[in-house]
Amino acid sequence: MPFKALRVITFYLALLGLWQAVVMLHVWPKYIVPPPEDVWHSFWTYLDRGLITKAIRVSMQRLIIGYCLSLVIGMAIGMATATWNWVDETLGSAILGLQSLPSVTWVPLAVLWFGLNDKAIIFVVLMGSIASIAISARAGIQQMPPLYRKAAQTMGASRLQTARYVMLPAMLPAMAQGLKLGWSFAWRSLMAGELIVAGFSLGQLLNQGRDLNDMSLVLATMIVIVLIGLFVDFLLFGRLERWVNERWGLAT
Repeated sequence: MPFKALRVITFYLALLGLWQAVVMLHVWPKYIVPPPEDVWHSFWTYLDRGLITKAIRVSMQRLIIGYCLSLVIGMAIGMATATWNWVDETLGSAILGLQSLPSVTWVPLAVLWFGLNDKAIIFVVLMGSIASIAISARAGIQQMPPLYRKAAQTMGASRLQTARYVMLPAMLPAMAQGLKLGWSFAWRSLMAGELIVAGFSLGQLLNQGRDLNDMSLVLATMIVIVLIGLFVDFLLFGRLERWVNERWGLAT
């Protein structure tokens, strides 16, 4: 573990050194590629004013609502498409098509339906992540040995009991990666929506930096977005994947 941490720290220090070297060589003007200290100063200024923490809070609230909705609806769709062929042939094909649709294309529709408010952004997050979760749930159930379901039916389990005690545990290994993928799509969809829909958020901080021609603010906000993604992956999805691998004997 110490060697892994050392490699990670060394890598990011090398990136920082490369960034500083590019600035010192004057490859691009400072208003295009500002030095690291300017980005740090911009980050600290907005953090000290409470603007970054407020933007993170607003964005995370929208993200959690949209992701939770996509999790419930996506798992229901995935289980339905894996259980009934006619649902898979109809709704399943539509979900596969939606998977290839960029999330930003939902923004005009969301604005027309809901207006320039939180509902529009939550809708974009929902539609951006629901397909990947549904496809992962479908794959998890299809990989389940048919004997599991037959054994549950032989023991007199109802459909609800079969779904709760057989299908959900069996699909969890496939869903672990699907949940992480759905979260990443939701995070990207959130940024796409916030860049267009008005309201204070991380996306609007990016817009503010663009409008003010403040590249330091743009880069500082981008770094905050990346750090949040890494933190969530380490705190939640990384632990979930390790637990699933150990629980199902998939760890190497």
